[in-house]
Amino acid sequence: MSYSDFDLKKVKQNLGVHVIEAEGLFSLLEKTTISPVLEEILAENVPLARAINTEKARSELIISPILVELRKILKHKISLFSGIEFNVDKEKGLNGFCGFIISSAQEQLELVSPVIAIVEAKNENLISGLGQCIAEMVAAKIFNEAENQQTIKKIYGVVTIGTVWKFLKMDCLNVSIDLDDYSIEHPDKIIGILLAMIAQNA
Repeated sequence: MSYSDFDLKKVKQNLGVHVIEAEGLFSLLEKTTISPVLEEILAENVPLARAINTEKARSELIISPILVELRKILKHKISLFSGIEFNVDKEKGLNGFCGFIISSAQEQLELVSPVIAIVEAKNENLISGLGQCIAEMVAAKIFNEAENQQTIKKIYGVVTIGTVWKFLKMDCLNVSIDLDDYSIEHPDKIIGILLAMIAQNA
């Protein structure tokens, strides 16, 4: 069993997670100004990603530029990992590859705690990725605790198809899922939410 085997039912049964559905959970967070460079990249890349219509294309052409912009705004004070193994507890099925991991440590050669957020790219169905993302968030919590990182109280998660983003927040084993979706047509809002996550203010 690995992260990709989890759905919402399994994370509740196997990992003891309590799921809370919350409308507008992140809607009041402020937008942030994005660079003209990102605007130009998205104007070129979003139609192309939609035309190719694969998870890999959406990940490379839309999600990666958004996360690189986030790192740039924060002056490289976070680290960003893509497609790496994140094996935390194989007995619980908390092993396998993660789409993207954001850590507040600056080291880029090796993933070190604290992990702040997990971003999971899906091809079409956002809901189908929620269980996998929550399992990865539980793993991030365990990973941080093993490294005695008590400063990170909340773990955040994102499930996205590139053009649409859905955000999650975990406090202890209570996971709140924002019922609102956020469109790539408003990248300033998406990055604003991501910045609040990094600051632990979301």
